[in-house]
Amino acid sequence: MRRLALSFLLAALAAGPAAAEQDLLLGADMASPAMTKAEMSRADVEAMIKAADGKPIDLHDKALSGLDLSGLNLRGVNLRTARLNKANLRGADLSGANLEQAWFIKADLSGAKLADAKMFGITARDADFGGADLSRSMPIGDFKGANMGGATLVDLKGGADIRNQSMGLMRAVFTSVNLAGAHLKGADLGRSRLEYADLKDADLTDVVLMGSDLSGANLTGATIAGADFKNVDVSGARLIDLRGQDSAKDWAERVNADRAITRAPN
Repeated sequence: MRRLALSFLLAALAAGPAAAEQDLLLGADMASPAMTKAEMSRADVEAMIKAADGKPIDLHDKALSGLDLSGLNLRGVNLRTARLNKANLRGADLSGANLEQAWFIKADLSGAKLADAKMFGITARDADFGGADLSRSMPIGDFKGANMGGATLVDLKGGADIRNQSMGLMRAVFTSVNLAGAHLKGADLGRSRLEYADLKDADLTDVVLMGSDLSGANLTGATIAGADFKNVDVSGARLIDLRGQDSAKDWAERVNADRAITRAPN
C-alpha cells in the first residue's frame, strides 16, 4: 500500500499545472489501522530514548498515528515511512530527523524543532507547524493546507532539483499553506507550488522563487528584498504594500503580472 501511495505522491509532486487538482493521497487507505492507530505507546518511545543513551532512535515504518510525543528529544530520529497522522509532536526536537516518505496528516508540530530535517516525499497535509523551526530542512513533499504561521524557514531547501530528471521535477507543494509572518530568508523555493499561500508580512529576503507558482497567493506587507521573481506566476496574487520591492530580482520577469492585485480594495 505504501509503495502505491508513494508512487502517486511522487507523480503529483513532479506534475505540472495540468495535474494541480490531482489527489496526492490516491491509493492509500486512510481509514486503515496502519494509518490511524499506534503500535507503540509514549512510554515505549521514552524507553527507547533512554536506552539509546543520546543516540538517535529508529522508528522507521512504525504506526504512530494519534500518539502523544510532545516535548520529546527525538534528534536525528529515523521516521522514514512512519505514519504519524494526528500525532502530537508539539515542542518536540526533531532536528536532523529523517522524515522521508512519512505521513503527518493533521499532526501537531507547533513549536517543534525540525532544523536540517529530511522530508523528501513527506505527506503533511493540514499539519500544524506554527512557530516551528524548519531552518535548512528539505521539505520536498505535500504540505497542502498546513499552518506555518510565524515559523522559521531560513535557508529552507524546498526548490526543485533540476538534476533529478529521472523522477521528474520534484518540489515543495505549499498550496494554501499559511506562511503569514514566517521567516524565509535565503530559502530556496524555486519551481515550488505556492498557489493561494498566505505570505502576509512574511520575510522573503533573498528567497529563490524562480519559476514558482504564486497564483492567488497573499503577499501583502511581505519583505521581498533580493527575492528572485524570474518566471514566477503571480496571477491573482496580492502584491500590496511590499517592502524592498526596488531590490527584488527580475521583478519585470514575472508571469501574468498584469493579473496581480497591487492595490487594496476601497
